[in-house]
Amino acid sequence: MKHIITIQHTQSIHHTNGMVGSWTDWDLTELGRQQADNIGKKLEEELSGKELFMYSSDLKRAKQTAEIVGKHLGVEPVLKQELRERNLGKCCGKSVQWLRENIESPEVTVDDRLFSDGESRRDAWTRLKPCFDAIMEDPHETVLVVAHGDILSSFYAMFLGLEVESYHHADIHGLAGGVSHLLIFDNGHHCIKRISDMSYIG
Repeated sequence: MKHIITIQHTQSIHHTNGMVGSWTDWDLTELGRQQADNIGKKLEEELSGKELFMYSSDLKRAKQTAEIVGKHLGVEPVLKQELRERNLGKCCGKSVQWLRENIESPEVTVDDRLFSDGESRRDAWTRLKPCFDAIMEDPHETVLVVAHGDILSSFYAMFLGLEVESYHHADIHGLAGGVSHLLIFDNGHHCIKRISDMSYIG
């Protein structure tokens, strides 16, 4: 059985100041660092004795979460740009209010882009897919993935065998600091055992 543990990065500065996350490179807040430390301590208890491997987005808020968790687990994250949050283009560095007031194209389909220089959901999906496939093929029994809300939504859909068009009628979205447990049984059956478990951050 293969065990994949996803961690949505903990509280970032952009969660507290009304700014857009996306590809803007925000640090964790002090609370976010403590939340990551708590996740690491609890996972250390659960995963004791297991051989682990960890992938992480290279954006600071995910990288810092991964590094803090990794210290408890004795593993260093391999950074992947493919695990970055969806790129929203020109609104990076702007406020959420600016985003709402300046949207160029509402997202009706997975091919729409909020801003012409940003990624559509399909673009982000296409970027993630080779990385997702590599993680599925990783030989380690237990693999941790630290990333962002939007990109993890796509990760879960891929895990369940859905297509990108599933966004038209369904979505799986977690919260900052949520830990999810995904299992692949020896018969190939995929199971999401827990999704965005927030008990780890306290």
